[in-house]
Amino acid sequence: MHKMKLVVDANIIISALISSKGKTCDLIFNDSINLSAPDYLFEELKKHKKEILVKSGLSESDLNLFLALISSRIKMADKPEFKRHLNEAEKITPDPNDMEYFALALKLGCAIWSNDKELKKQNKVNIYSTPELLKKFE
Repeated sequence: MHKMKLVVDANIIISALISSKGKTCDLIFNDSINLSAPDYLFEELKKHKKEILVKSGLSESDLNLFLALISSRIKMADKPEFKRHLNEAEKITPDPNDMEYFALALKLGCAIWSNDKELKKQNKVNIYSTPELLKKFE
C-alpha cells in the first residue's frame, strides 16, 4: 500500500500530547502515514512543555514517555538536510516560524500536516488539517 508522506507541525504533536485518546494520535500511529519533521519541532515542544503538562494532566515522566513514543513515528531531519530549500521556503511561508517545515516539505516533495489555517495562504505546498486527513483515512 502507498504510504502518505507528511511533514508534521508542532501544533499537531502538542494536540496529540494534550489529548492522547484523540483522533490526532490515531493518525500519528497510522501505518499508512510516514511522518517527518525538522529538529526544530523539539525546540517548539520545549517552549510549550508547561502548557502541555497542565492541559494534558500527565506527569512529566509520562509526558516524556509519550513524547518518546510519538517521536519514534517521526523521521527527524536536521537543518543541513534541507538547508538549500530555506530560501524558497522563506518566500512562500505565511509564518516565518514555520519556514523549516516548508523547507523540509519542499525537499521531500510532500504536504504539511498542520491545523494552522494561515499556512494555507500559499499555493506551493499542500497543507492538510487533522479533519482533512481523517477523511482520507476513514
